[in-house]
Amino acid sequence: MQSWSLAKKIQVSQARIMEWYQAFDGKVYVSFSGGKDSTVLLDLVRNIYPETPAVFVDTGLEFPEIRDFVKTKENVVWLKPKMNFRMVIETYGYPIISKEVSRDVGRVQKYGITNKKTGDLTLSYKSLKGLHNNPAANKSKWSFLTNAPFKVSNQCCDIMKKRTIHAYEKETGRRPYIGSMTVESRQRRMQWLVNGCNSFDMKFPSSKPLSFWTEQDVLEYISVNRLPYASVYGNIVGERGGYHTTGRQRTGCVWCGYGAHLEKEPNRFQQLKVTHPQLWNYCMKPWNEGGLGMREVLEYINVKVE
Repeated sequence: MQSWSLAKKIQVSQARIMEWYQAFDGKVYVSFSGGKDSTVLLDLVRNIYPETPAVFVDTGLEFPEIRDFVKTKENVVWLKPKMNFRMVIETYGYPIISKEVSRDVGRVQKYGITNKKTGDLTLSYKSLKGLHNNPAANKSKWSFLTNAPFKVSNQCCDIMKKRTIHAYEKETGRRPYIGSMTVESRQRRMQWLVNGCNSFDMKFPSSKPLSFWTEQDVLEYISVNRLPYASVYGNIVGERGGYHTTGRQRTGCVWCGYGAHLEKEPNRFQQLKVTHPQLWNYCMKPWNEGGLGMREVLEYINVKVE
């Protein structure tokens, strides 16, 4: 499906959008982050159902250009989490490496459980809910994080985004369209293989009609349709090798540490110092001075910050 033409992908995505809308009698909404993927999704949905509301979770972790862009859209519901990022870090810990690694490191830090034979962090302990025997997911190389002088956790997204949006869904009865794609992670690919684009039977049902799209499809759609998008991406340029942005390739949460250790220099934090120095300063400022204290965290996992 990922090799299909953009025209065919649009047609199939529209069918999934209509199927979802009809299943819930129009009690739906678009989960709108202000990023380019959800911008394309919002356009697809509103081309069919113009009255569909968009919902933006104002976490305070967005680039200012993203927030400014969201303000240009009509019929957007702004939601505010009960806890800000600093409160989440203080209570639970920092999000680094990946959601799975942060989850398991956090559990070991909290419960003191590692592999009894090797002392390494693994997924082999059934004594903790959610851990299961999966050799392919062994995370022994991150065992050193269990002794880090800071807490690690994957709770950030759950606390700030999921709880906030689920409260909205409970209050309104609306079900979401989400602009995620399977190319973004192994976990999303596996979920799609099990549930498809429209997950009716999940605890929190959702429609992900862009699941089989690629980054190139999103950029092509924006370029061909001359769709307005957040300025933080710069220009979208089409060349023989495909489309690319001259600014940020991805946006998401400004201070998120997931995947930073895999990036080539200049990494996201080195770029942040150049493009948004005030945000960078707050991020790197020591905790006891009112900052987020992420210099210590990132340098602990060998991520250069400038």
